[in-house]
Amino acid sequence: MNYRHAFHAGNHADVFKHLVLTRLFAMLARKDAPYAYLDSHAGIGLYDLAGDQASRTGEWSQGIGRLWQAEGMPAVFADYLGVIRQLNADGALRYYPGSPELARQLSRPQDRLHLNEKHPEDGQLLKDNMAGDRRVAVHRGEGWHVPRALLPTREKRVLMLIDPPFEQADELSRCVTALQEAIGRMRQAIVVIWYPIKDERQLKRFYQDLARSGAPKLLRAELYVHPTDDASRLSGSGLAISNPPWGLEDTLREVLPWLAEHLAQSQGGWRLDWLIGEG
Repeated sequence: MNYRHAFHAGNHADVFKHLVLTRLFAMLARKDAPYAYLDSHAGIGLYDLAGDQASRTGEWSQGIGRLWQAEGMPAVFADYLGVIRQLNADGALRYYPGSPELARQLSRPQDRLHLNEKHPEDGQLLKDNMAGDRRVAVHRGEGWHVPRALLPTREKRVLMLIDPPFEQADELSRCVTALQEAIGRMRQAIVVIWYPIKDERQLKRFYQDLARSGAPKLLRAELYVHPTDDASRLSGSGLAISNPPWGLEDTLREVLPWLAEHLAQSQGGWRLDWLIGEG
């Protein structure tokens, strides 16, 4: 219960994760039918980069700080950066949206949001930040219970983010279990698992478990800011995406090289492949 995402808000992992989420929101909006967004470990939704926690680490300066004034960005960044610019209308970068705020800003009147945050203080801050939006339900329970507690939804389309703090040794395996529970209740659900890239030995088992998860399709996308040979540091981050919409793979092939070049700290890189292919 000690993890507070505010220390890491806006870092390279957030940029990657949130950019992909905004593309998924846009792809779901191609059809008028409503969708539900579920966030298992939601955080507080909105972060002050000048606050005590974010300023102590300064991680955002190597993430969204690099993109804020960058030129020549791919067009698909527009939605993501549009929300951030709206929060910082004076042109100075101070406020950064977490996944709940991005979902709230980019979803439509017919869509619903279920946001879960177990941390007592962060759960209350999340509730305060989402107050007044009737489309949003804030839950304060165990994040690992979200699939069995909230699925299936009345909406036929679902996007769920599983983004735990990774403070416990078993959280990679619990991500796989949560994915299996989600697709067991709604096989067509788009499930996005965020994971850190540190210990390659642990990740090898994780990849094997994902490949045996029974998901209909599973795309793996990874962004590296350091070489992956040092397990003591965060070398990058990855997303495992079940049932990715058509066009997402092509989008990632466009943006991952750009992100690897512009967010690299010692050596950038990327990977994009299928852990479970169609059919």
